[in-house]
Amino acid sequence: MNAITEAVALGRAGDIESARTRLLEIWSEIGTAGDRLHRCALAHYLADLYDDPAQALAWNIRAFDAADTLSDDRVQQHHSSLQVAGFYPSLHLNLADDYRRLGSWEAATEQIIAARAHLHVLPDDAYGAMIRTALDEVAAAITQRSTARRPSAPGPQS
Repeated sequence: MNAITEAVALGRAGDIESARTRLLEIWSEIGTAGDRLHRCALAHYLADLYDDPAQALAWNIRAFDAADTLSDDRVQQHHSSLQVAGFYPSLHLNLADDYRRLGSWEAATEQIIAARAHLHVLPDDAYGAMIRTALDEVAAAITQRSTARRPSAPGPQS
């Protein structure tokens, strides 16, 4: 997780290419059968480093699939406050945004509905507010049939 966190920090500092390269190297090291939490976190963050929604979607699906195999015991080994249920609002949000950007309105709407069904697990804090706001933004963009990248979306700005 330390190596993943360091690579994510590179991306957040604006060095998208180095962050992507490092995360892809780590992905090769852990492999598709590696630690589920590492796969979930890495794929979740790597998806943010792609402006192409099809590439982002592939990584967000990997993150979602890894989350589906996680247990609370495993995530609490990393941090005692974590619960797998808390991952799903963000994971569904990311899938909704990718599908929307690809013009797949029905799939995007299904993911918005799924994300909202999981919102009750989010805390009433800055993170929860960020996810709720992003869900509203994506839902509005779906209604408008907009495939434009959201200015508030994480990752590289075109």
